[in-house]
Amino acid sequence: MYQPDHAAHTEATAHHDDRVQFVVTGDETSLAELQSELALLPLCATGRVFVEVPEPGDVFPLQVPMRMTVTWLPRSVRGGRPGTGQRCAPGQALRRAVRAWSAEMLCDGPGDTRAVITGDFRSVSQVHEVLTEQAGLPEEHITEPERFGLRHRSGTR
Repeated sequence: MYQPDHAAHTEATAHHDDRVQFVVTGDETSLAELQSELALLPLCATGRVFVEVPEPGDVFPLQVPMRMTVTWLPRSVRGGRPGTGQRCAPGQALRRAVRAWSAEMLCDGPGDTRAVITGDFRSVSQVHEVLTEQAGLPEEHITEPERFGLRHRSGTR
């Protein structure tokens, strides 16, 4: 869990310059965990939340900081691999969304970006791979379920 240090903030602090950008992900297996993680974010948090679910009817209002945008990714209305006619597999829409977001938002490098990844192993591992291997986000900037043991390069966890 990300624990921000607000002790250094004063009314003269340029909050827009020192605000950490967040990307938060989840799927239908982690909605309670996702809501708990979102509740721990600072009220001034900025960033994106991506949630993959089976159907459009699974979408519901999430409580997020006011500067965060929520994007729901219902698999039933998304295609799988191009040219196959297959439906979107679990984790596939989430991986695509994070890859596109990171290509746009992290084009100058990850900076102070933080990631909170929830979900089943497939979703978490695929998003972790996109963020670390493709976007260059340091593993210590990522919070994910410890039970999956995805931190291998830094020697932590």
